[in-house]
Amino acid sequence: MARHAIAFLLLCLGVAGSGIAGCASRAPVGERPIADANEPYQLDSGDKLRVTVFGQPDLSGEFAVDGSGSIAIPLIPPVAARGLTTNELQASIADALGRTLLRNPNVSVQVTEFRPFFILGEVMKAGQYPFVNGMTVQSAVAIAGGFSYRARQDTVHVTRKRGDKLIEIDVDASAPVRPGDTILVQERYF
Repeated sequence: MARHAIAFLLLCLGVAGSGIAGCASRAPVGERPIADANEPYQLDSGDKLRVTVFGQPDLSGEFAVDGSGSIAIPLIPPVAARGLTTNELQASIADALGRTLLRNPNVSVQVTEFRPFFILGEVMKAGQYPFVNGMTVQSAVAIAGGFSYRARQDTVHVTRKRGDKLIEIDVDASAPVRPGDTILVQERYF
């Protein structure tokens, strides 16, 4: 009988020891590629830009993409920016300047401030917040004061503009957030 008790005790210690050793592992819990983070950023209303026309300080400055999706640069008609990357906008501005004012203009466009993201539902402080590069759903929820006690924390609903379409997806907390996203934290049922 004593042998069975000792064997059982050793078995229990072995199982407990292997569980503790497993906890000490530093391997990632899960990995997945962040596809959206590598897509080229497309400009839209609310983005603020620094446009530099080299050698022309009067044409350079900070401009906002307005509600119609355009920017107004002095001495040329409004230039459409919605849906373009910064490189594409540079080319559009250079083309417009080259047709009317300058020969071979050299233009640079940088985003100085991304459009905000919105968070609604079961968070402590729903609202509009400034976007920060590298943001995930988890960091967006933290900016909004954290989950409320009724929040469903495993997945959230994200509405994102892609081109001229709105897409709606359910994602987990590690998913990237893009400027202009609307995040809805839903209520759990139990």
